[in-house]
Amino acid sequence: MTASATPQRNISGVGTLVRFALWRERLSLPCWLLGVGALLAFQSLASQRFYDTPQKLAQLRETMSGSAATIAMAGPTRLLDTIGGEIVFEIFAYLAVVVALLNMFLIGRHTRSEEETGRAELLRSAPVGRWAPPVAALGVAGLADIAVALVVFAAAAGTGLPVAGSLLLGVVTAGIGVTFAAVTAVAAQVFENPRSVYGAVGLALAAAYVARAVGDVGNGVASWTSPIGWGQRSYPYAGDRWWTVLLFAAATAILTAVAFLLLDRRDFGAGLLPYGTGRASASWALRSPLGLAWRLQRGSLAGWTVGVFALGTAYGSFAESIEDYLTDNPEIAAYLPGGATEAVDSYLSLAVSITALLAAAFGITSVLRARGEETAGRAEPILAAPVSRAHWLTSHLTVATVGGGFVLACGGFGVGLSYGLTIADAVQPLRMTGAALVYLPAVWTIVAIATIGCGWLPKAAVPLAWTVFAYCAVALLFTAAFDLPAWFDKASPFTHIPKAPLETVTAAPILAITSVAAAGLVAGFAGFRRRDTGY
Repeated sequence: MTASATPQRNISGVGTLVRFALWRERLSLPCWLLGVGALLAFQSLASQRFYDTPQKLAQLRETMSGSAATIAMAGPTRLLDTIGGEIVFEIFAYLAVVVALLNMFLIGRHTRSEEETGRAELLRSAPVGRWAPPVAALGVAGLADIAVALVVFAAAAGTGLPVAGSLLLGVVTAGIGVTFAAVTAVAAQVFENPRSVYGAVGLALAAAYVARAVGDVGNGVASWTSPIGWGQRSYPYAGDRWWTVLLFAAATAILTAVAFLLLDRRDFGAGLLPYGTGRASASWALRSPLGLAWRLQRGSLAGWTVGVFALGTAYGSFAESIEDYLTDNPEIAAYLPGGATEAVDSYLSLAVSITALLAAAFGITSVLRARGEETAGRAEPILAAPVSRAHWLTSHLTVATVGGGFVLACGGFGVGLSYGLTIADAVQPLRMTGAALVYLPAVWTIVAIATIGCGWLPKAAVPLAWTVFAYCAVALLFTAAFDLPAWFDKASPFTHIPKAPLETVTAAPILAITSVAAAGLVAGFAGFRRRDTGY
């Protein structure tokens, strides 16, 4: 065989794999795209309503320029020169994270996960080249990012923003997507399992966010080391720097080349960093299903805890200046549960409710990990031993419920710690930890819904759980600010929890939501006991 035939041999079957992958993503991908478009459209409409005069925009720019915490969380203040730039300032970092996660899951699901479950081996038994699966995965990610660019452009231009800036915004948002798709492709060659891949890419995403924040607060140099920084410093609507697109293209090309170089240097199914051999015998902690569940999920719990604590710390650092901020921008009070009357407590209640939402996200991932163990066939040997189904599922739900509470407490502690340091009040960490734990029944309710999905609708458990989470996020963050109907948020458990520390905490709503969560967990158990394992 000639050398020129080798690349064709390596990617044989890629077209079929692309079509199959698109079929598999036919439900989840539209949901991601809808979320991206809705997030941008809501922010665009709200900002244009809030800052409808040049004077209001100028006042906002003056206020934001004096807050290092806000700049670190949002971006460079040059964006505030125009209303379109203000929208990018408010929402771009969130869009970047969502699109990066979309690409991370796409690449991980169609590369490393396929190898771990053995499906890739079955495909390789057909006339499918060694390079075909990663090429197909990157192709699907590329198509998804083209769709992201179109959705972002349509959402921005459709809400009245300039066409040229909207087009650039769509392109750089997609650029972040393809860059992190390539990062994930590299990680999939280095690590042996999807969890390690996702953890590594998550750290890279966090590093990109932090580098962007450090650069924006400082002299700007660090921002140029971050894909998120490249996107923001393209300045859509505030200068339209098109040349920054070349940075995404170069980074993607280099990382993709590295991924395929590493692919040729590892064994199929293995990673360049293999697992250690481990101990000859299991420790006492692994003698129970609970110990195994803890061992499987401790890394995820640590990552969520650190991330939510860091976010809570960032939110708390801004609390002291919220009164001045609302004085200059009274429209922003629409975002806060108590408006401007009790500005600090209103802001703190919003901050801890966001950490509660993230704790619920951890709970979902923890429950779905049990479903993943089941579908991968690793639960079957455990259930073949003298371990009941209820005992096995309880072990994972214990990690989900207790771990969710721990993540929530750390988030509230982070809010209170940074706020307490700014006002020299040592009581605030304990106060905000207690305020955060008020939301624990709502977190448990989301966990219960995920459990119901795993018990009664196992094949739909993932989209069901994340759809409910997305609804709760929109209900919590956007109902008041975007003038959504008054009934919209009534099905969210977060709506019925007292908004601590703003409102007086009473036992009745907490007990009611706790009862709903308990009933949901019981229902999930009942469904799991009735169906076949692995279904």
